[in-house]
Amino acid sequence: MALKPLHDRVLVRRVESDEKTSGGLIIPESAKEKPAEGVIVAAGEGARKDSGELIAMSVNEGDKILFGKWSGTEVTIDGEELLIMKESDILGTLS
Repeated sequence: MALKPLHDRVLVRRVESDEKTSGGLIIPESAKEKPAEGVIVAAGEGARKDSGELIAMSVNEGDKILFGKWSGTEVTIDGEELLIMKESDILGTLS
């Protein structure tokens, strides 16, 4: 990966949603919403306190996360669309 996020930011690859509903209906591309789940591709070192002390990140590369619908900034790296966002935009981790 050519991009290393700084401070408390993470680089996220969206996880594609299901093509069908639980009832078996196929969802067309035009009706799909962008997924709010993703996998962390790269993470920064963490934020710093005013004293300069490092606050470690709560998430790591490879973690599957849930984030807000409007979170992050879309970036294209090596032809792939990814999101870059602050750690505080992450709602939680999925197991």
